[in-house]
Formats: sequence, structure tokens, C-alpha cells
Amino acid sequence: MKYVLVTGGVVSGLGKGVTASSIGVLLQAAGLRVTSIKIDPYLNTDAGTMSPFEHGEVFVLDDGGEVDLDLGNYERFLDIRLTKDNNITTGKIYNHVIERERRGDYLGKTVQVVPHITDAIQDWVQRVSHIPVDGKDGVPDVCVIELGGTVGDIESAPFVEALRQFQFRVGTTNFCLVHVSLVPVLGVVGEQKTKPTQHTVQVLRSLGLMPNLLACRSTMPLESTVREKISNFTHVPPSHVLNIHDCSNIWHVPLLLKEQGAEKSIMTQLGLQTKEINLDFWRNLAFLWDNMSNSVSIAMVGKYTNLSDAYLSVIKGLQHGCFSCNVKCNILWIDAEALEETHKAKSAECEEKHNEAWATLRAADGILVPGGFGDRGVEGKIAAAKYARENKVPYFGICLGMQIAVIEFCRNVMGMHKAHSTEFNQATPHPVVVFMPEGSTTQMGGTMRLGTRRTVLQTVDCITAKLYQTDHFIDERHRHRYEVNPSLVDQIEKAGMSFVGKDETGQRMEIVELDDHPYFVATQFHPEFKSRPGKPSPCFLGLILAATKQLDKYMAGGNKLKTPTEQPNSLAQL
Repeated sequence: MKYVLVTGGVVSGLGKGVTASSIGVLLQAAGLRVTSIKIDPYLNTDAGTMSPFEHGEVFVLDDGGEVDLDLGNYERFLDIRLTKDNNITTGKIYNHVIERERRGDYLGKTVQVVPHITDAIQDWVQRVSHIPVDGKDGVPDVCVIELGGTVGDIESAPFVEALRQFQFRVGTTNFCLVHVSLVPVLGVVGEQKTKPTQHTVQVLRSLGLMPNLLACRSTMPLESTVREKISNFTHVPPSHVLNIHDCSNIWHVPLLLKEQGAEKSIMTQLGLQTKEINLDFWRNLAFLWDNMSNSVSIAMVGKYTNLSDAYLSVIKGLQHGCFSCNVKCNILWIDAEALEETHKAKSAECEEKHNEAWATLRAADGILVPGGFGDRGVEGKIAAAKYARENKVPYFGICLGMQIAVIEFCRNVMGMHKAHSTEFNQATPHPVVVFMPEGSTTQMGGTMRLGTRRTVLQTVDCITAKLYQTDHFIDERHRHRYEVNPSLVDQIEKAGMSFVGKDETGQRMEIVELDDHPYFVATQFHPEFKSRPGKPSPCFLGLILAATKQLDKYMAGGNKLKTPTEQPNSLAQL
């Protein structure tokens, strides 16, 4: 087993996740089987109870793991299926060690950070790295490990020490360290500054870890003199000082690394035989995204619209659908609260934002309401669903986006004017959405309906079945506590809203559609988590097809679109 460790310095948010994923892409292209581990030094057991404002979206895995969004990057780039154990947190490690101490596993010894915590980290990494994640039998060849945060942080100290020891446990020829740093440009001087990189490497070396390669982030390509200077002060050969400058899209990053021979440097350090690799898929993906001339506007009506990372997988799902339809994605961000009638009465500024939000919604080719929690903006989301239904605008709702679509239908079509979810109004006379009976009312973390669950299609004569190209069932990932009230389903269906997908018991509603509409689809599950470049989620693809008025043609034409390897890779071929 070979290990590639990706660490970061200077500041957080440099793109270690994309860098680690791109390294995995290069190694995969060299014929190696790759797995990934993300280490998050925070004390939380998992990301499930963390605010999207602080850490972006919570990514959900097949086994129900609620993990850091970087695992979503790994899955999308490498087309693998990870487990909750592929995300290590301080909370998980300390829980594990304390449980062992309570069982008496340490034979009366004083339990300490070194060696007990550090050994637990190493054992966890070694165990999880041997689990296949690509659907094949056998042990992967390489494990790419990303250490979250920046070196020198107090919370990551036990992990840094564990990884220092780990390089000797597995052998230096089985261990490669790539350190991601920042080369800023000061506005006044206009010069690329190397001192931050020099200092972060000094910190790393003082902790016992010697970088084999540096990945220097910058706004513009690194100057040759700057590369030489960094090499001289960090004891890293110039050929191992890689530059990842700002790109038009993240699919350029594997190409940038290949141009600088990153895969050869890494494979040489790991004692692997180097070979020429083919990145045509990624080259076509990056080139075509940059050169698409047509675009489609999708209104994203949500609660966390000031932080795009809160909806990262949804954005990627839209991009994947757009790529397959040969159109560029123009996301129109709309704060759901600004759509509410009560919002404009607060002040003149709020009234202006209200009018702008509605103007933006009306200009959209399609509307997407993603998942979320809490009552802020719920009435605005309901208003967006009403607008989409009445004006025949393509609509796709995810999780809460499905629940509010059902609430809106009950209110405005069925006359249940006070219909609501008990999540937001416990005393509603028409509880259209209710708390699931198996849920916990006292414990928040890890108690939702999580992970991959089966949805049984109730009919083949529906848009969803045709998009998924299946007659029977769909397996998608879930994350919710509330569900459509089963006792109202018959009434709702008689009024014209069809629940075309249900769980295996037939009691839990999974997919809703409206017949007399170009595209009104909403799902209780989160299809964005399994969308991939070149293999878009059918629900997202359907929204883009409907928004670009290609859905009927697509359905009639045998559901065939070009994959990235079939797409042209130059303007002359476009």
C-alpha cells in the first residue's frame, strides 16, 4: 500500500481537497486503484450537526455517513463510493480510545495522546486504506490522505505527530508528502511573495514532516525565479515545486499537475514505475466548459445563498446536467426570505430586495429548491413552487424542496389554506409534512433517515422512470427527519399530484410529479450526491433539458447524449 499525504499551510481554503482529488485522478490514469481519506481535526464526531455557514454542505455517503464536502470532491473526481470511516475526526478518534479505555484494553496504563491517540490514528488510516471503494475486489494501490486545516494549528497536532510516525511505520518509499501553500501578490508591490511558503515549510519540518512536493497556489502562473527561490529555501527540487494557479474551472487542475509532471514525481517517490497517462476526458471537460456559447438560467431558491459551498453538490449536479446538454450554467441566487410578502414590509431596502428577487425568479428558465432546515425562508420557497406550478416553469425540488411543493399544492389547489409541516408549525390543522416515527426528538446527531435507500417506482409512465431508464426502482441517498403525511396521500393524488416513487413499504413518499406540466419533479432523496462528470444525475439532467426545451426531443430520441469522451476537444470541432 502506498500513501500520499496532502497538507496545507499559510491559510485554510487553498483547495487541498481539489488538489488531493486531482492527484488521485493522475494516479488512476496511470492504472492504479485509488482510495481517499479526509482528516478533520475538529472535535465533532461528524459534520452532521455543523452549520453550512461554517463548513459548507454536509455530504452524505451510501452508508449514511455525514461527512465533509471534500469527500464529495473525491467521489466526483475518482468515481468511487466512500464510507463514513473515510472521514476521520478528532471526535471519532477520542471516542474510540475512551471506549477502549473503559473496556480495559490498555491494561491499566495511563492513556495519553502519545502513544494511544497517535496509534489509534495510524491504525484507523491503515485499516480504512485497505477497503476497496471502486466496486472491485482486492486492496487499493494508493491511498490519498488529506489533513484538514493548516499545519501548526493546535487541534491538528496529534494528527501531525501520528502522520510523522506513520511515514516510518509504512516505510519512506511508501509515503509521499505534498504540501499546499500560498504564494500571494501584494497589491502595492505586484510581486509574488515566497516568504509565507518558506515559513509554512519551516513549521512542517519542525514537526518532523519533510515535503516531497510543494503545490503552490497563486492567482497567476508562478514565475521561474520565484520557483527557484522557493526551491532554495525549502530543500525541495525545482521540478517538485508545482504551481496551481487560478483556473476558469476545477477540471483544469489535473491537467495543470500533469503538465508539470506531478504524477511522475509522486510515482518515483513511491517506487512505482512511471508511464504516460491519458487525460482526454478531463481535457475535453475543461475545454468545452470554457467554450460553451449557450447558457441556461436556473434560479436557486435557498437559505444559504451567500455561501455557495453550502450547495456545492447541487451546483455540481447542475453543471453535470448542463455539460451533457452543451449549455453553460448560470445560477441565479435568490434568498428565499426575500420572496416573502412579509419581507417587503420591513423597510424600503427590504421592499427593493423583494422586488429584485421576484424579477430574478421570473427571468429564470428553471427553478430549483434545495434541501434545508429551519423555518427561515420557508414561505418564500412555497411562493417559488407556486410560481413554477402556475406558470409552467420547470421545477425541481430536493428534500425540503419536495415537502414545500406538496404544502403549496395542498394550500392552493386543495383548499387547505393552513397546511404546513409540523417542523415549522406544530399546531397546523393540516399537517401535510410530519416527523418520522422512528426519529429521535432528543438526539440530533446521526438520527435522521440517512444513506442510500431504495425507491420503488409506482408507474413506468412518469418522467422520472424515463430519465432513470428503469422500470422498477432507484437507489439514492437520503438525509431527512420529516416526511409527507401518509394519511393524506390518497387525497393529494385524487387532486392531481402523483407520488410516482415510494419506499419499499409503500408508506413513505419519495418522488412527486405533476402531469400537466413540462417538468415538475421533486424528490425526498438527494440525487446530487451521486452525480458525476459525464454521468449526470437524471433529475438534474431532466431539469436542464426542460429549461432548454430539449426534454421532449431527448425522450423521443432514445435518451442519448454525448459523453465527454465523445465531445469535441477544440474550437475547430465545435
